[in-house]
Amino acid sequence: MTVDRSNDYYLGVLQELRKLPAETEWFEYKHNNDNPEEIGEYLSALANSAAFTGKTNAYLVWGVDNLTHEIIGTTFRPTLYKIGNEELESWLLRQLAPKINFRFHEIVAGECTVVLLEIGAAFRHPVQFRNTEYIRVGSYKKKLKDFPEKERELWRIFDLMPFERGIAAEHVPSDEVFRLLDYPAYFDLLELPLPDGRAAILNALKEDCLLQPCASGIWDITNLGAVLFAKKLDDFPGLKRKAVRVVHYKGKGRVETLREQISNKGYVSGFEGLIAFIMALVPANEIIEQALRKSVPMFPELAVRELVANALIHQDFFVSGSGPMVEIFDDRIEITNPGEPLVDTQRFVDTPPKSRNETLASLMRRFRICEERGSGIDKVISQIELFQLPAPLFEVPTGFTRTVLFAHKPLNNMDKVDRVRACYLHACLKWVMREQLTNSSLRERFGVDEKNKAAVSRYIREAVEDAMIKPLDDTAARKMMKYVPFWA
Repeated sequence: MTVDRSNDYYLGVLQELRKLPAETEWFEYKHNNDNPEEIGEYLSALANSAAFTGKTNAYLVWGVDNLTHEIIGTTFRPTLYKIGNEELESWLLRQLAPKINFRFHEIVAGECTVVLLEIGAAFRHPVQFRNTEYIRVGSYKKKLKDFPEKERELWRIFDLMPFERGIAAEHVPSDEVFRLLDYPAYFDLLELPLPDGRAAILNALKEDCLLQPCASGIWDITNLGAVLFAKKLDDFPGLKRKAVRVVHYKGKGRVETLREQISNKGYVSGFEGLIAFIMALVPANEIIEQALRKSVPMFPELAVRELVANALIHQDFFVSGSGPMVEIFDDRIEITNPGEPLVDTQRFVDTPPKSRNETLASLMRRFRICEERGSGIDKVISQIELFQLPAPLFEVPTGFTRTVLFAHKPLNNMDKVDRVRACYLHACLKWVMREQLTNSSLRERFGVDEKNKAAVSRYIREAVEDAMIKPLDDTAARKMMKYVPFWA
């Protein structure tokens, strides 16, 4: 999908379409046809055909003669059209699955009005309208199921096209690239001097697949370039819902919001500011140190950084209408991203790294925002134990991944579920360090005196009974017992 453009830009698009000898798989002319059912079917057909033919966008045009390509104008006004009490655009979006980006543009061409429907190409799945998938065969709209060879080829295309290689904005002049992207941040984070001359800067961005050349002095900005370095994600209609949303609530529920902010910068250029904003909202505890009071954040910043970076990197960008979210409560912080994890949540600590978005993960590693070694969760667990907080909770609500960090809670206020989860993650952390959980190590983790080791033995027994940990050697003496995760 392109960035917001002027009337002149869309007039240029219209002129390019009129130069083509006939309608193609990815664009269609109409006069005054405003049948919402037919528009919905064309949305499906043109989006799928755009993906099939390698186009970023498809177009449906009202007000151009199909045979002569003369501009004749149209009486169709999509912004005024309603189905019942619902606006046409909202109604169409509700009937599509998965949701795609499309926009109506009313263009003034001389004394006539032309309507241009700009449709983003399908991604990951064929687009359905009312549970039926359509595609263009030549200039005809057909049901995709009637052309199995095209359906197989379309799925193959989806399998080969990662999100990062998609186009966020096409046909962008060099000056516009510099306006849209925070290119100085790219060189600052790589600790490189800014190259002399615009051509050298553009070439460097091209080498890392942030841009693609498409004509002399004209560029396509990739999804990778936009999502990492956009000055404003709002400039890219297809990506603005991927901005990180931070919500601070009063109390422990979602009834009253104290503050809400959407981080509108690209993930890399805006990362430090995002973390600073989150930590400023995190409640603080006061401790007395050498007779001085000192405020300490409720959650360790390193753990928050790792979890936010994970949410950005491992999200499923193909989940429409949803992006990463950080919710801050009085007693916890919840970090959620679209897409279910690629590995079992119980194996987050020991599983080798597996990135859903490999190119994005690789670049963020080079910018030292994340690691690809799979040690991020290890750091989180280690920091949580150092602060003696309850163990984090990893959840998988349908279609999402969520991590919950809990505020400090005295051990005697933790329930059995909290204790078992803490024992298990402590055993996992010890395992990746080539060590084992012992009564002594768990006492240190919980901050328990040796005189209360019997209570810690009870916590270990609870975790064993729940089959979350197991003895390393069943025959060892009781005082010498060591424990490992259940999968070890």
